[in-house]
Amino acid sequence: MDSLLIGIGAGGLTIGALVAYFINRPKSKIIEETARREADRILKNAELDAERASSEGRKHIEQLRENVRREETQTRDRLEKMQQQSDERTAKREESLEQKIEKMEKAREDYEKAKEASDEKAKSLSATLEEQNEKLGEIAKMSKEDAQQKLLDNVEKEIAGPLKDTYRRRVELMRQTADEEASNILVQALQRYAAPVTAENTVTVVKIESDDLKGKIIGREGRNINAFEMVTGVDMIIDDTPGTVTISCYDMFRRYVAKLALEEMLKDGRIHPTKIEESVLKAQQSADKLILELGQKAAQELGISGLPDQVLKLVGRLRFRTSYGQNVLKHSMEVAWLAEAIAEQIPGADPEVCKKAGLVHDMGKAVSHEVEGGHAIIGKEILEKFNVDPRVVTAMKSHHEDFPYESIEARILQAADAISAARPGSRRETLEKYIKRLKELENIASSFKGVQKAFAIQAGREVRVFANAEEMDDLAAEKLSFEVARKIEKDCEYPGEVRVAVFRERRFDNVAK
Repeated sequence: MDSLLIGIGAGGLTIGALVAYFINRPKSKIIEETARREADRILKNAELDAERASSEGRKHIEQLRENVRREETQTRDRLEKMQQQSDERTAKREESLEQKIEKMEKAREDYEKAKEASDEKAKSLSATLEEQNEKLGEIAKMSKEDAQQKLLDNVEKEIAGPLKDTYRRRVELMRQTADEEASNILVQALQRYAAPVTAENTVTVVKIESDDLKGKIIGREGRNINAFEMVTGVDMIIDDTPGTVTISCYDMFRRYVAKLALEEMLKDGRIHPTKIEESVLKAQQSADKLILELGQKAAQELGISGLPDQVLKLVGRLRFRTSYGQNVLKHSMEVAWLAEAIAEQIPGADPEVCKKAGLVHDMGKAVSHEVEGGHAIIGKEILEKFNVDPRVVTAMKSHHEDFPYESIEARILQAADAISAARPGSRRETLEKYIKRLKELENIASSFKGVQKAFAIQAGREVRVFANAEEMDDLAAEKLSFEVARKIEKDCEYPGEVRVAVFRERRFDNVAK
Protein backbone atom coordinates (compact mmCIF):
# COMPACT_ATOMS: atom_id res chain seq x y z
CA MET A 1 0.00 0.00 0.00
CA ASP A 2 2.77 2.34 0.94
CA SER A 3 4.68 1.42 -2.20
CA LEU A 4 1.54 1.96 -4.16
CA LEU A 5 1.13 5.37 -2.66
CA ILE A 6 4.72 6.12 -3.22
CA GLY A 7 4.40 5.02 -6.86
CA ILE A 8 1.27 7.02 -7.24
CA GLY A 9 2.98 10.03 -5.67
CA ALA A 10 6.03 9.62 -7.83
CA GLY A 11 3.89 9.31 -10.88
CA GLY A 12 1.94 12.35 -9.86
CA LEU A 13 5.10 14.30 -9.36
CA THR A 14 6.32 13.17 -12.71
CA ILE A 15 3.13 14.06 -14.36
CA GLY A 16 3.06 17.42 -12.54
CA ALA A 17 6.61 18.11 -13.60
CA LEU A 18 5.80 17.31 -17.20
CA VAL A 19 2.71 19.49 -17.09
CA ALA A 20 4.66 22.32 -15.49
CA TYR A 21 7.39 21.94 -18.08
CA PHE A 22 5.01 22.17 -20.97
CA ILE A 23 3.16 25.05 -19.35
CA ASN A 24 6.28 27.09 -18.48
CA ARG A 25 8.20 26.35 -21.72
CA PRO A 26 6.62 29.21 -23.79
CA LYS A 27 7.24 31.64 -20.96
CA SER A 28 10.91 30.74 -20.82
CA LYS A 29 11.20 31.23 -24.54
CA ILE A 30 9.63 34.66 -24.23
CA ILE A 31 11.98 35.55 -21.42
CA GLU A 32 14.91 34.23 -23.39
CA GLU A 33 13.88 36.19 -26.46
CA THR A 34 13.42 39.31 -24.36
CA ALA A 35 16.79 38.83 -22.79
CA ARG A 36 18.37 38.33 -26.19
CA ARG A 37 16.78 41.54 -27.58
CA GLU A 38 17.83 43.46 -24.52
CA ALA A 39 21.35 42.11 -24.97
CA ASP A 40 21.32 43.12 -28.64
CA ARG A 41 20.07 46.60 -27.69
CA ILE A 42 22.74 47.02 -25.07
CA LEU A 43 25.31 45.75 -27.56
CA LYS A 44 24.17 48.20 -30.24
CA ASN A 45 24.12 51.07 -27.77
CA ALA A 46 27.56 50.07 -26.72
CA GLU A 47 28.67 49.97 -30.36
CA LEU A 48 27.07 53.43 -30.99
CA ASP A 49 28.72 54.82 -27.88
CA ALA A 50 31.98 53.35 -29.07
CA GLU A 51 31.56 54.87 -32.56
CA ARG A 52 30.55 58.24 -31.07
CA ALA A 53 33.53 58.17 -28.79
CA SER A 54 35.75 57.23 -31.72
CA SER A 55 34.33 60.12 -33.89
CA GLU A 56 34.81 62.63 -31.12
CA GLY A 57 38.29 61.37 -30.65
CA ARG A 58 39.06 61.77 -34.33
CA LYS A 59 37.63 65.29 -34.30
CA HIS A 60 39.67 66.11 -31.26
CA ILE A 61 42.75 64.73 -32.95
CA GLU A 62 41.99 66.76 -36.12
CA GLN A 63 41.51 69.87 -34.00
CA LEU A 64 44.81 69.25 -32.32
CA ARG A 65 46.48 68.78 -35.68
CA GLU A 66 44.90 72.00 -37.00
CA ASN A 67 46.12 73.91 -33.95
CA VAL A 68 49.59 72.51 -34.48
CA ARG A 69 49.56 73.51 -38.15
CA ARG A 70 48.30 77.02 -37.27
CA GLU A 71 51.02 77.46 -34.69
CA GLU A 72 53.59 76.22 -37.20
CA THR A 73 52.30 78.74 -39.79
CA GLN A 74 52.38 81.61 -37.29
CA THR A 75 55.84 80.62 -36.19
CA ARG A 76 56.98 80.46 -39.82
CA ASP A 77 55.45 83.92 -40.55
CA ARG A 78 57.15 85.40 -37.52
CA LEU A 79 60.44 83.88 -38.59
CA GLU A 80 59.98 85.22 -42.15
CA LYS A 81 59.07 88.69 -40.84
CA MET A 82 62.08 88.69 -38.54
CA GLN A 83 64.24 87.56 -41.47
CA GLN A 84 62.79 90.33 -43.67
CA GLN A 85 63.41 92.97 -41.01
CA SER A 86 66.91 91.66 -40.60
CA ASP A 87 67.45 91.84 -44.37
CA GLU A 88 66.09 95.40 -44.48
CA ARG A 89 68.38 96.50 -41.66
CA THR A 90 71.28 94.84 -43.42
CA ALA A 91 70.36 96.55 -46.71
CA LYS A 92 70.13 99.93 -44.99
CA ARG A 93 73.50 99.42 -43.38
CA GLU A 94 74.97 98.43 -46.76
CA GLU A 95 73.37 101.49 -48.42
CA SER A 96 74.71 103.77 -45.70
CA LEU A 97 78.16 102.26 -46.10
CA GLU A 98 77.96 102.70 -49.89
CA GLN A 99 76.98 106.37 -49.47
CA LYS A 100 79.87 106.95 -47.10
CA ILE A 101 82.22 105.23 -49.55
CA GLU A 102 80.83 107.41 -52.40
CA LYS A 103 81.37 110.56 -50.31
CA MET A 104 84.92 109.47 -49.56
CA GLU A 105 85.53 108.77 -53.25
CA LYS A 106 84.05 112.16 -54.21
CA ALA A 107 86.17 113.91 -51.61
CA ARG A 108 89.23 112.13 -52.94
CA GLU A 109 88.33 113.14 -56.52
CA ASP A 110 87.76 116.76 -55.43
CA TYR A 111 91.14 116.70 -53.74
CA GLU A 112 92.79 115.32 -56.87
CA LYS A 113 91.06 117.96 -59.02
CA ALA A 114 92.03 120.76 -56.65
CA LYS A 115 95.59 119.49 -56.65
CA GLU A 116 95.61 119.34 -60.47
CA ALA A 117 94.13 122.89 -60.65
CA SER A 118 96.76 124.14 -58.23
CA ASP A 119 99.50 122.54 -60.30
CA GLU A 120 98.06 124.01 -63.51
CA LYS A 121 97.79 127.46 -61.92
CA ALA A 122 101.39 127.23 -60.80
CA LYS A 123 102.42 126.24 -64.32
CA SER A 124 100.28 129.10 -65.74
CA LEU A 125 101.91 131.62 -63.41
CA SER A 126 105.31 130.34 -64.38
CA ALA A 127 104.40 130.58 -68.08
CA THR A 128 102.99 134.10 -67.54
CA LEU A 129 106.18 135.16 -65.83
CA GLU A 130 108.23 133.81 -68.68
CA GLU A 131 105.91 135.55 -71.17
CA GLN A 132 106.26 138.86 -69.37
CA ASN A 133 110.03 138.47 -69.36
CA GLU A 134 109.88 137.85 -73.09
CA LYS A 135 107.61 140.90 -73.58
CA LEU A 136 110.00 143.06 -71.60
CA GLY A 137 112.71 141.87 -73.90
CA GLU A 138 110.57 142.70 -76.94
CA ILE A 139 109.64 146.15 -75.54
CA ALA A 140 113.29 146.99 -75.28
CA LYS A 141 113.51 146.39 -79.03
CA MET A 142 110.07 148.07 -79.93
CA SER A 143 109.63 151.34 -81.76
CA LYS A 144 107.67 154.24 -80.24
CA GLU A 145 104.54 153.48 -82.30
CA ASP A 146 104.60 149.79 -81.44
CA ALA A 147 104.98 150.57 -77.76
CA GLN A 148 102.04 153.01 -77.92
CA GLN A 149 99.81 150.44 -79.61
CA LYS A 150 100.80 147.83 -77.08
CA LEU A 151 100.00 150.23 -74.27
CA LEU A 152 96.60 151.03 -75.76
CA ASP A 153 95.76 147.33 -76.04
CA ASN A 154 96.66 146.75 -72.43
CA VAL A 155 94.65 149.79 -71.30
CA GLU A 156 91.66 148.58 -73.32
CA LYS A 157 91.81 145.23 -71.60
CA GLU A 158 91.98 146.85 -68.19
CA ILE A 159 88.99 149.18 -68.75
CA ALA A 160 86.79 146.60 -70.49
CA GLY A 161 84.61 146.28 -67.35
CA PRO A 162 83.98 150.03 -66.90
CA LEU A 163 83.28 150.28 -70.62
CA LYS A 164 80.53 147.66 -70.28
CA ASP A 165 78.93 149.63 -67.44
CA THR A 166 79.08 152.81 -69.51
CA TYR A 167 77.47 151.01 -72.47
CA ARG A 168 74.72 149.66 -70.22
CA ARG A 169 73.98 153.17 -68.94
CA ARG A 170 73.87 154.48 -72.49
CA VAL A 171 71.39 151.74 -73.47
CA GLU A 172 69.17 152.57 -70.47
CA LEU A 173 69.27 156.23 -71.42
CA MET A 174 68.27 155.31 -74.98
CA ARG A 175 65.32 153.32 -73.63
CA GLN A 176 64.14 156.29 -71.63
CA THR A 177 64.52 158.49 -74.67
CA ALA A 178 62.57 155.93 -76.71
CA ASP A 179 59.68 156.03 -74.20
CA GLU A 180 59.63 159.82 -74.39
CA GLU A 181 59.74 159.68 -78.18
CA ALA A 182 56.85 157.18 -78.25
CA SER A 183 54.83 159.45 -75.97
CA ASN A 184 55.53 162.38 -78.29
CA ILE A 185 54.40 160.34 -81.29
CA LEU A 186 51.11 159.40 -79.59
CA VAL A 187 50.48 162.98 -78.47
CA GLN A 188 51.11 164.33 -81.96
CA ALA A 189 48.77 161.70 -83.43
CA LEU A 190 46.03 162.64 -80.98
CA GLN A 191 46.52 166.35 -81.67
CA ARG A 192 46.23 165.77 -85.40
CA TYR A 193 42.91 163.91 -84.94
CA ALA A 194 40.40 165.58 -82.67
CA ALA A 195 37.26 163.42 -82.59
CA PRO A 196 33.97 164.70 -81.23
CA VAL A 197 32.50 162.99 -78.17
CA THR A 198 29.23 161.31 -79.15
CA ALA A 199 27.01 158.60 -77.78
CA GLU A 200 24.23 156.61 -79.44
CA ASN A 201 20.74 156.45 -77.90
CA THR A 202 18.05 153.81 -78.22
CA VAL A 203 15.14 155.82 -79.66
CA THR A 204 14.31 157.40 -83.02
CA VAL A 205 11.76 160.18 -83.42
CA VAL A 206 9.62 160.35 -86.60
CA LYS A 207 7.88 163.62 -87.46
CA ILE A 208 4.26 163.45 -88.59
CA GLU A 209 2.21 166.20 -90.26
CA SER A 210 -0.85 165.91 -88.06
CA ASP A 211 -1.79 164.24 -84.81
CA ASP A 212 -4.77 162.77 -86.63
CA LEU A 213 -2.39 160.31 -88.25
CA LYS A 214 -1.68 158.77 -84.85
CA GLY A 215 -5.10 157.13 -84.83
CA LYS A 216 -4.49 155.81 -88.33
CA ILE A 217 -1.11 154.43 -87.26
CA ILE A 218 -2.72 152.68 -84.29
CA GLY A 219 -5.54 151.27 -86.39
CA ARG A 220 -8.79 149.68 -85.33
CA GLU A 221 -8.27 148.01 -81.94
CA GLY A 222 -4.54 148.54 -82.38
CA ARG A 223 -4.12 146.11 -85.28
CA ASN A 224 -1.81 148.39 -87.31
CA ILE A 225 0.59 149.23 -84.51
CA ASN A 226 0.64 145.60 -83.36
CA ALA A 227 1.41 144.39 -86.89
CA PHE A 228 4.13 147.03 -87.27
CA GLU A 229 5.80 146.03 -84.00
CA MET A 230 5.57 142.32 -84.81
CA VAL A 231 7.18 142.68 -88.25
CA THR A 232 9.93 145.15 -87.31
CA GLY A 233 10.74 144.03 -83.77
CA VAL A 234 10.61 147.57 -82.38
CA ASP A 235 8.46 149.28 -79.79
CA MET A 236 6.36 152.18 -81.16
CA ILE A 237 5.47 154.84 -78.61
CA ILE A 238 2.57 157.16 -79.44
CA ASP A 239 2.04 159.65 -76.62
CA ASP A 240 0.77 163.19 -76.17
CA THR A 241 3.86 164.77 -77.74
CA PRO A 242 2.52 166.73 -80.71
CA GLY A 243 3.77 165.93 -84.20
CA THR A 244 6.03 163.00 -83.23
CA VAL A 245 6.02 159.22 -83.02
CA THR A 246 8.86 157.52 -81.11
CA ILE A 247 10.44 154.23 -82.22
CA SER A 248 12.33 152.44 -79.43
CA CYS A 249 14.74 149.53 -79.86
CA TYR A 250 18.31 148.78 -78.79
CA ASP A 251 19.17 147.59 -82.32
CA MET A 252 19.90 150.66 -84.48
CA PHE A 253 19.43 148.76 -87.73
CA ARG A 254 15.91 147.70 -86.74
CA ARG A 255 15.07 151.29 -85.75
CA TYR A 256 16.35 152.58 -89.08
CA VAL A 257 14.32 150.01 -91.07
CA ALA A 258 11.21 150.82 -88.99
CA LYS A 259 11.75 154.56 -89.54
CA LEU A 260 12.01 154.13 -93.33
CA ALA A 261 8.94 151.90 -93.42
CA LEU A 262 6.87 154.31 -91.32
CA GLU A 263 7.89 157.32 -93.40
CA GLU A 264 7.02 155.41 -96.58
CA MET A 265 3.52 154.57 -95.28
CA LEU A 266 2.92 158.12 -94.12
CA LYS A 267 3.77 159.42 -97.60
CA ASP A 268 1.54 156.82 -99.25
CA GLY A 269 -1.32 157.45 -96.83
CA ARG A 270 -2.36 153.80 -96.68
CA ILE A 271 -1.67 152.01 -93.41
CA HIS A 272 -2.83 148.41 -92.95
CA PRO A 273 -1.07 145.09 -92.15
CA THR A 274 -0.40 144.13 -95.77
CA LYS A 275 0.99 147.58 -96.59
CA ILE A 276 3.13 147.42 -93.45
CA GLU A 277 4.79 144.20 -94.61
CA GLU A 278 5.44 145.64 -98.08
CA SER A 279 6.90 148.84 -96.63
CA VAL A 280 9.18 146.98 -94.22
CA LEU A 281 10.50 144.75 -97.03
CA LYS A 282 11.18 147.80 -99.19
CA ALA A 283 12.86 149.54 -96.26
CA GLN A 284 15.14 146.54 -95.65
CA GLN A 285 16.24 146.63 -99.30
CA SER A 286 16.98 150.35 -99.03
CA ALA A 287 18.93 149.77 -95.82
CA ASP A 288 21.08 147.13 -97.56
CA LYS A 289 22.00 149.66 -100.23
CA LEU A 290 22.70 152.25 -97.57
CA ILE A 291 25.21 150.15 -95.66
CA LEU A 292 27.25 149.64 -98.85
CA GLU A 293 27.19 153.40 -99.48
CA LEU A 294 28.28 154.04 -95.88
CA GLY A 295 31.21 151.66 -96.27
CA GLN A 296 32.25 153.24 -99.55
CA LYS A 297 31.95 156.72 -98.04
CA ALA A 298 34.11 155.76 -95.05
CA ALA A 299 36.80 154.33 -97.33
CA GLN A 300 36.64 157.42 -99.51
CA GLU A 301 37.06 159.77 -96.54
CA LEU A 302 40.12 157.80 -95.43
CA GLY A 303 41.56 157.59 -98.93
CA ILE A 304 41.43 153.80 -98.98
CA SER A 305 40.99 151.82 -102.19
CA GLY A 306 41.09 148.18 -103.20
CA LEU A 307 38.69 146.75 -100.61
CA PRO A 308 35.95 144.46 -102.05
CA ASP A 309 32.32 145.59 -101.92
CA GLN A 310 31.47 142.67 -99.61
CA VAL A 311 33.97 143.97 -97.08
CA LEU A 312 32.80 147.57 -97.46
CA LYS A 313 29.21 146.43 -96.94
CA LEU A 314 30.15 144.90 -93.60
CA VAL A 315 32.08 148.04 -92.70
CA GLY A 316 28.99 150.15 -93.46
CA ARG A 317 26.89 147.86 -91.30
CA LEU A 318 29.03 148.93 -88.34
CA ARG A 319 27.17 152.27 -88.50
CA PHE A 320 24.32 150.44 -86.79
CA ARG A 321 26.43 148.82 -84.07
CA THR A 322 27.65 150.36 -80.84
CA SER A 323 30.25 149.35 -78.27
CA TYR A 324 29.65 150.84 -74.82
CA GLY A 325 27.67 153.64 -76.48
CA GLN A 326 30.42 154.37 -79.04
CA ASN A 327 29.44 153.99 -82.70
CA VAL A 328 31.62 151.19 -84.11
CA LEU A 329 31.98 152.72 -87.61
CA LYS A 330 33.12 156.06 -86.19
CA HIS A 331 35.45 154.20 -83.83
CA SER A 332 36.92 152.23 -86.77
CA MET A 333 37.54 155.40 -88.77
CA GLU A 334 39.11 157.02 -85.73
CA VAL A 335 41.43 154.03 -85.25
CA ALA A 336 42.38 154.22 -88.96
CA TRP A 337 43.34 157.89 -88.66
CA LEU A 338 45.33 157.35 -85.47
CA ALA A 339 47.13 154.25 -86.79
CA GLU A 340 48.13 156.11 -89.96
CA ALA A 341 49.40 159.12 -87.97
CA ILE A 342 51.48 156.90 -85.67
CA ALA A 343 52.89 154.82 -88.53
CA GLU A 344 54.05 157.93 -90.40
CA GLN A 345 56.41 158.73 -87.51
CA ILE A 346 57.84 155.22 -87.06
CA PRO A 347 60.55 154.03 -89.51
CA GLY A 348 59.70 150.75 -91.22
CA ALA A 349 55.94 150.96 -90.65
CA ASP A 350 53.49 151.11 -93.57
CA PRO A 351 50.86 153.85 -92.97
CA GLU A 352 48.56 152.50 -95.71
CA VAL A 353 48.46 149.02 -94.17
CA CYS A 354 47.78 150.50 -90.72
CA LYS A 355 44.96 152.66 -92.12
CA LYS A 356 43.23 149.76 -93.87
CA ALA A 357 43.64 147.51 -90.84
CA GLY A 358 42.17 150.23 -88.62
CA LEU A 359 39.06 150.54 -90.78
CA VAL A 360 38.33 146.77 -90.84
CA HIS A 361 39.64 145.77 -87.40
CA ASP A 362 36.14 145.56 -85.84
CA MET A 363 34.40 144.29 -88.96
CA GLY A 364 33.61 140.98 -87.26
CA LYS A 365 31.18 142.80 -84.93
CA ALA A 366 28.85 143.29 -87.90
CA VAL A 367 28.13 139.53 -87.92
CA SER A 368 29.22 138.50 -84.40
CA HIS A 369 25.56 138.01 -83.39
CA GLU A 370 25.09 135.62 -86.35
CA VAL A 371 28.42 133.74 -86.34
CA GLU A 372 30.01 132.03 -83.33
CA GLY A 373 33.43 133.29 -82.22
CA GLY A 374 35.26 136.49 -81.30
CA HIS A 375 34.97 139.42 -83.66
CA ALA A 376 38.74 139.48 -84.34
CA ILE A 377 38.70 135.84 -85.45
CA ILE A 378 35.54 136.34 -87.52
CA GLY A 379 37.01 139.44 -89.20
CA LYS A 380 40.25 137.59 -90.00
CA GLU A 381 38.32 134.75 -91.68
CA ILE A 382 36.21 137.18 -93.74
CA LEU A 383 39.24 139.15 -94.96
CA GLU A 384 41.06 135.95 -95.91
CA LYS A 385 37.95 134.73 -97.75
CA PHE A 386 37.89 137.88 -99.95
CA ASN A 387 41.70 137.84 -100.54
CA VAL A 388 42.48 141.10 -98.73
CA ASP A 389 46.19 142.01 -98.43
CA PRO A 390 47.76 139.51 -95.94
CA ARG A 391 49.63 142.38 -94.26
CA VAL A 392 46.29 143.98 -93.38
CA VAL A 393 45.01 140.68 -91.98
CA THR A 394 48.20 140.23 -89.93
CA ALA A 395 47.88 143.74 -88.52
CA MET A 396 44.18 143.58 -87.56
CA LYS A 397 43.93 140.08 -86.08
CA SER A 398 46.08 140.88 -83.01
CA HIS A 399 44.35 144.06 -81.79
CA HIS A 400 42.80 142.15 -78.86
CA GLU A 401 45.78 139.79 -78.48
CA ASP A 402 43.82 136.83 -79.88
CA PHE A 403 46.93 136.19 -82.01
CA PRO A 404 50.61 136.99 -81.36
CA TYR A 405 52.02 140.22 -82.79
CA GLU A 406 53.71 139.43 -86.11
CA SER A 407 54.47 142.93 -87.43
CA ILE A 408 55.08 146.50 -86.32
CA GLU A 409 51.74 147.45 -87.91
CA ALA A 410 49.95 145.04 -85.54
CA ARG A 411 51.40 146.79 -82.49
CA ILE A 412 50.55 150.22 -83.93
CA LEU A 413 46.94 149.16 -84.54
CA GLN A 414 46.62 147.80 -81.00
CA ALA A 415 47.86 151.12 -79.60
CA ALA A 416 45.49 153.13 -81.81
CA ASP A 417 42.52 150.95 -80.81
CA ALA A 418 43.35 151.37 -77.12
CA ILE A 419 43.67 155.16 -77.52
CA SER A 420 40.31 155.45 -79.30
CA ALA A 421 38.52 153.32 -76.72
CA ALA A 422 40.13 154.93 -73.67
CA ARG A 423 39.78 158.61 -74.48
CA PRO A 424 37.38 160.42 -72.14
CA GLY A 425 33.72 160.32 -73.13
CA SER A 426 34.14 157.82 -75.95
CA ARG A 427 32.15 155.05 -74.30
CA ARG A 428 29.17 154.60 -72.00
CA GLU A 429 29.07 151.34 -70.07
CA THR A 430 25.48 151.73 -68.81
CA LEU A 431 24.01 151.69 -72.32
CA GLU A 432 26.09 148.67 -73.24
CA LYS A 433 24.83 146.73 -70.22
CA TYR A 434 21.24 147.62 -71.17
CA ILE A 435 21.72 146.44 -74.75
CA LYS A 436 23.46 143.28 -73.55
CA ARG A 437 20.46 142.43 -71.36
CA LEU A 438 18.02 142.87 -74.25
CA LYS A 439 20.17 140.70 -76.53
CA GLU A 440 20.29 138.06 -73.82
CA LEU A 441 16.49 138.03 -73.60
CA GLU A 442 16.20 137.58 -77.38
CA ASN A 443 18.87 134.85 -77.43
CA ILE A 444 17.09 132.89 -74.68
CA ALA A 445 13.79 132.99 -76.55
CA SER A 446 15.44 132.08 -79.88
CA SER A 447 17.19 129.05 -78.34
CA PHE A 448 13.93 127.05 -78.16
CA LYS A 449 12.92 124.73 -80.97
CA GLY A 450 10.22 126.01 -83.29
CA VAL A 451 10.94 129.72 -82.71
CA GLN A 452 11.26 131.73 -85.93
CA LYS A 453 12.29 135.06 -84.38
CA ALA A 454 12.14 136.90 -81.09
CA PHE A 455 12.14 140.61 -80.18
CA ALA A 456 12.75 142.29 -76.82
CA ILE A 457 10.69 145.49 -76.65
CA GLN A 458 9.53 148.08 -74.10
CA ALA A 459 13.01 148.37 -72.57
CA GLY A 460 13.13 144.65 -71.91
CA ARG A 461 9.77 144.42 -70.15
CA GLU A 462 8.28 142.29 -72.94
CA VAL A 463 9.63 139.55 -75.21
CA ARG A 464 7.64 138.75 -78.34
CA VAL A 465 8.24 135.25 -79.68
CA PHE A 466 7.03 134.21 -83.13
CA ALA A 467 6.55 130.44 -83.35
CA ASN A 468 6.38 128.26 -86.42
CA ALA A 469 2.70 127.33 -86.78
CA GLU A 470 3.58 124.15 -88.70
CA GLU A 471 5.79 122.78 -85.90
CA MET A 472 3.60 123.45 -82.84
CA ASP A 473 -0.05 123.74 -81.92
CA ASP A 474 -1.73 126.07 -79.43
CA LEU A 475 -0.89 123.82 -76.49
CA ALA A 476 2.77 123.71 -77.47
CA ALA A 477 2.79 127.51 -77.89
CA GLU A 478 1.39 127.93 -74.39
CA LYS A 479 4.04 125.54 -73.05
CA LEU A 480 6.72 127.50 -74.94
CA SER A 481 5.70 130.78 -73.28
CA PHE A 482 5.92 129.09 -69.87
CA GLU A 483 9.36 127.56 -70.55
CA VAL A 484 10.79 130.82 -71.95
CA ALA A 485 9.55 132.73 -68.89
CA ARG A 486 11.08 130.18 -66.50
CA LYS A 487 14.42 130.23 -68.33
CA ILE A 488 14.49 134.04 -68.22
CA GLU A 489 13.83 133.88 -64.46
CA LYS A 490 16.70 131.44 -64.05
CA ASP A 491 19.35 132.98 -66.32
CA CYS A 492 18.69 136.75 -66.28
CA GLU A 493 18.77 139.55 -63.76
CA TYR A 494 16.25 142.33 -64.37
CA PRO A 495 14.09 144.79 -62.44
CA GLY A 496 10.33 144.27 -62.31
CA GLU A 497 8.67 141.73 -64.60
CA VAL A 498 9.21 140.46 -68.16
CA ARG A 499 6.14 139.52 -70.16
CA VAL A 500 6.57 136.67 -72.67
CA ALA A 501 4.11 136.77 -75.59
CA VAL A 502 4.09 133.87 -78.07
CA PHE A 503 2.48 134.45 -81.49
CA ARG A 504 1.46 131.51 -83.67
CA GLU A 505 -0.08 132.52 -86.97
CA ARG A 506 -0.82 130.72 -90.23
CA ARG A 507 -1.53 132.74 -93.35
CA PHE A 508 -2.91 131.61 -96.69
CA ASP A 509 -2.45 133.91 -99.73
CA ASN A 510 -3.82 133.57 -103.21
CA VAL A 511 -4.15 135.79 -106.26
CA ALA A 512 -7.36 136.56 -108.17
CA LYS A 513 -6.70 137.12 -111.87
